[in-house]
Amino acid sequence: MSSTPANKPSAVHTGATQASILVDMPEHISLDKWADSGFEWQGEVVPTTFSRLAAQLTTEHEQPKLQIDAKLYRRNNVLHLAFKTTGEVWLNCQRCLQPVAIDITDDCDIALLDDESQVRIVNEEQDYLLLNEVISDQTPERLLLLKNLVEDEILLKIPMAAKHDDCEMAVEQVGDIPEEETENPFAALAALKGKL
Repeated sequence: MSSTPANKPSAVHTGATQASILVDMPEHISLDKWADSGFEWQGEVVPTTFSRLAAQLTTEHEQPKLQIDAKLYRRNNVLHLAFKTTGEVWLNCQRCLQPVAIDITDDCDIALLDDESQVRIVNEEQDYLLLNEVISDQTPERLLLLKNLVEDEILLKIPMAAKHDDCEMAVEQVGDIPEEETENPFAALAALKGKL
């Protein structure tokens, strides 16, 4: 049903002793070429190769590679893009400003619909996108923006304000805090007690 394209490099884990090969993730998949026969890609990707994600990553910690397995396939006459992202990224904790690891391991399966009339043939829980929203319009060839879709899902997985689970906000105190003399709020009542 699916085949790995001969002109695209593939980094596949074939054994525990063999290391994965770092290869560039395809920017797009030609739907004219692969929509019917299927497409598979596996490899390790450095998180900083995703431009929008890179802007949120900390520079104070080395970013480990992410394992990505992607597959384009057709089921019930509907095109699907499935991918699994395994790994973590390092962001800055918004409380202590130190690096914090965020697990972004996730499975995603998206139905790619030609038009909204196909919505009725997919499961209610199925995520879907309209093809005209995720295809590059810069060429006459229909190119599915694979890298952008994977990056979108990673960005959805990371929190808006990353923080350690047990983090205390770092506060530096400069000088002594002056003690304020406050009047006892019940002192006025004590003064009234003798007058009544």
